[in-house]
Amino acid sequence: MADVTMERILKWKLIPRIMMLTMTIVWIRCIEFGLNAETLSTQHSALISVVSGATTGSFAAWLNSEKDVK
Repeated sequence: MADVTMERILKWKLIPRIMMLTMTIVWIRCIEFGLNAETLSTQHSALISVVSGATTGSFAAWLNSEKDVK
């Protein structure tokens, strides 16, 4: 039973999709934080830059891994 469940999780690629959904939500919340801040310091802008870069990189890696697997 556990083998069948794990095979389905791997076949449907649930873990990478949940991770991308989570990163997208964090990225959106970070952008909202920056837009709603009364004064945006350099630390705030650095946080937004790092989160945006990490999201872009992970999205590119995810798309490349989806393309390679058939």
